[in-house]
Amino acid sequence: MESLDIKKLIETGLPDATVKVVGDDGQHFEAYVESPSFAGKPLLAQHKMVYATLGDSFDGALHALALKTSIPR
Repeated sequence: MESLDIKKLIETGLPDATVKVVGDDGQHFEAYVESPSFAGKPLLAQHKMVYATLGDSFDGALHALALKTSIPR
């Protein structure tokens, strides 16, 4: 899996999000996701929203994803 693939999955699932994904070994990535949809939600709920956009990507194609979420200011 490529970082662009992850970015597209997140943007499709959270169309109002600004997404940046870094990582170049094909298995370990960091995603920075900013979305107004996160407003009023605790951090765990925000992360669950992002993971939901990835579907079954963790079933082999994606090994690890470090996630940072925020709300636009």
